[in-house]
Amino acid sequence: MKIVALYISPGHNFFGHHELPPGENATLAVGEVECVAGQGLKGDRFFDFKPDYAGQVSFFAQEVHDELCHHFKITDVRTDVYRRNIVTSGRDLNELIGQEFEVQGVKFIGVGECKPCYWMDRAVVPGAENWLSGRGGLRARILSNGFLRTEGGAS
Repeated sequence: MKIVALYISPGHNFFGHHELPPGENATLAVGEVECVAGQGLKGDRFFDFKPDYAGQVSFFAQEVHDELCHHFKITDVRTDVYRRNIVTSGRDLNELIGQEFEVQGVKFIGVGECKPCYWMDRAVVPGAENWLSGRGGLRARILSNGFLRTEGGAS
């Protein structure tokens, strides 16, 4: 699995904003991020959120983004819009649910799908929530400390 982009955000835009306007916290593209076992990504909104939190880190597949853009015939959407931390290529993320896996020497366990919510219709394109069902990304826990670095290729 290749890392094509890494994102962190200091605050929540959608999480906890039900029936409220989205937040305006920037999603920051970074070249490197520190993973802390049991806590999350340093600098991210979910860092040390609560003990054993299932979404310490989230993954999203570049291939899914590309398919979505093709399906909806859109060209001006970047991968940071999904608010996932790690954009990957070369691996079906759903296969990692319930599995331990390693990326660049950091160990994770796939906990479940990052289910898309109604915000995707607003942030990406109307219909995105339904289209992303079953391919919204992967929530994972971090099992070992380390650093992840981008390997290039994100849109």
